[in-house]
Amino acid sequence: MTIKDTAEEWQVTATETPFVGNKTSVRTDDVVMPDGTVVRRDYQVHPGSVAVLALDEAGRVLVLRQYRHPVHHKLWEIPAGLLDIPGENPLHAAQRELYEEAHVKAEDWRVLTDVYTTPGGCDEAVRIFLARDLSEAEGERFEVSEEEADMELARVPLEELVRGVLAGELHNNCLVVGALSLTAVLSGDGVDALRPADAPWPARPFEA
Repeated sequence: MTIKDTAEEWQVTATETPFVGNKTSVRTDDVVMPDGTVVRRDYQVHPGSVAVLALDEAGRVLVLRQYRHPVHHKLWEIPAGLLDIPGENPLHAAQRELYEEAHVKAEDWRVLTDVYTTPGGCDEAVRIFLARDLSEAEGERFEVSEEEADMELARVPLEELVRGVLAGELHNNCLVVGALSLTAVLSGDGVDALRPADAPWPARPFEA
């Protein structure tokens, strides 16, 4: 038996969009169950996101601290952002986010992992990249606003992030998944075994 997620689409007999927001919306579908009954499912429709685990030559990860109003916390996170343009190459979006949030560029990019953040209630898909060979970006810094205006930046050893995750001190989804995934990579087949940065992403198809 192969343990692998598979695409599948159950019959939808009716659908509506009761709420449309600035970036996301809420959809209500009437879905036919295996026994023939029809149930209503509400979920958030999301454009998708990218995140970047940027690792420097000293084994430190670039992280930022940002206020997240829905959970009423300041969370330590890795750089991340929305796929604002339908069909946008996720690598280009990740490079943009690393520049805008940290004023950093990277020469080596790999796909670390792909995840659905909350598949029970949202269709958000996130591609987490590993970025290495970091350097300061050229030009002026991107002008941040709103929650990002209060951001703090730091470089933290990967081992310290893993300790914080397992101690229940760090909670951001992308940071948790990224740090634990990279730890598994480094203790396993190594970075060269990771998928290339332009690997296909069925959850959010794009043009190379």
